Amino acid sequence: MTASSGPVAQANGSRLRIEHAQVLAPEDIPRFARLGVIPSMQPTHCTSDMKSAETRLGPQRVKGAYAWRSLLNTGVHLPLNSDFPGETLNPFYGIYAAITRQDPAGNPPGGWYPEQRLTLDEALRGYTVEAAYVEFEENAKGSIEKGKLADVAVISQDITTLAPKQILSVRVLKTFVGGKLVYDSNGTINAVH
Repeated sequence: MTASSGPVAQANGSRLRIEHAQVLAPEDIPRFARLGVIPSMQPTHCTSDMKSAETRLGPQRVKGAYAWRSLLNTGVHLPLNSDFPGETLNPFYGIYAAITRQDPAGNPPGGWYPEQRLTLDEALRGYTVEAAYVEFEENAKGSIEKGKLADVAVISQDITTLAPKQILSVRVLKTFVGGKLVYDSNGTINAVH
């Protein structure tokens, strides 16, 4: 029995995810929401791969590549991550890639398949709330709320007021884990216990 000819099983409770959900057949995009499977994405893979993706995938398959907007429009959870050490650990490069679909030099102008860009709020949510959700930690972290762990990074600028290119220059000033200072750009680094 194929999935299309019988009842559709749901994976919602188990929060199954497909890591590197990068190249999808367009007809599979709505299946993630229908099946309760989470597509986990790495925005910098898009901007690293965009120069060769169309040649490798062809003009039709590339339309399902890094389809963040198409996936998000179906109502799925969309966690974002860096895939370090394959890409930079710096989340600001990923946020920039998600909202521009451009490399750090600003290429291509207007972004690669710009209709798939995320908004800044969606990208920030992917790196925080959605990342916590996929590891069953949404009640403990992912947002700043009373009763949650104080896992917080203090950054050099208000990211919501910056032009996209400026996001690449944001620096982490301090990092707190469980409310304890574990990194200070002035030189203080403490082990997490």
